[in-house]
Amino acid sequence: MSRRRLHLLTCLALLAAPPAPARAQLSAVVPKVKPSIVVVGSWRDTDNPRLGFRGTGFVVGDGRRVLTNAHVLPEAAASEATAPLAIGLPRGRGRGADARRATLLALDRAHDLALLAIEGPPLPALALSTAREVAEGTEVAFTGFPLGDALGYAPVTHRGIVSAITPAVLPTASSQQLSNQAIRQLRDGPFDLYQLDATAYPGNSGSPVYDAASGEVVAVLNMVFLKAGRESALTAPSGISYAIPIVHALELLRRAPATAPGGAPQPSPAPAQ
Repeated sequence: MSRRRLHLLTCLALLAAPPAPARAQLSAVVPKVKPSIVVVGSWRDTDNPRLGFRGTGFVVGDGRRVLTNAHVLPEAAASEATAPLAIGLPRGRGRGADARRATLLALDRAHDLALLAIEGPPLPALALSTAREVAEGTEVAFTGFPLGDALGYAPVTHRGIVSAITPAVLPTASSQQLSNQAIRQLRDGPFDLYQLDATAYPGNSGSPVYDAASGEVVAVLNMVFLKAGRESALTAPSGISYAIPIVHALELLRRAPATAPGGAPQPSPAPAQ
């Protein structure tokens, strides 16, 4: 075989090889993201387990703030007419979580976002993107707790791309299919969501969606497309998820009070069992 022909075949082989940089970058980013992922739940000393799982959150700002979805919180959380809010710090490999008391600091139901204040030493915070919009085709990942305590409190990462930018209110066949959240969005005005070609599960709500290369958070995961009833999220996942652009969370952080209502934080709960 001539040297020129060998060189040509080598070039063709390099062109045909699948690109690997994004995969290598994500493997370096995930370990940096995981320490900022927390369990969001409620706390009752009489419950077993005492930390009641509700969804995922992630640490931002000064390390004492947690972003999550508004729908993750109990409906009565704002009036404190329910069990106190708490966040859980995973112990690793699904072996439970240590709990800290949390207080609702700011709420944006129109964009399904909530900001919690937590007590104790600051935790590693994730960097938030300042871009107004993420381009379609951007490779992203999200880390959270799919299926919650059923799988244990070990953060799990899924990856995909921003496959579309779509209105927040999805089309429905009839008005009877409109949820309370959809009705609120219609009333408050439309805004765009990122549609992801990634499979999310119950428990992933509130997960940070971040750029797979830089680790900067670009959105907050808040819902999945269901083929049928809620059970289909497990039995026949659509592989289509939606996330709220981080610009709305940045606005929530900007207008949030510096301290939670009620003054000094209460003592921390004991570690969850």
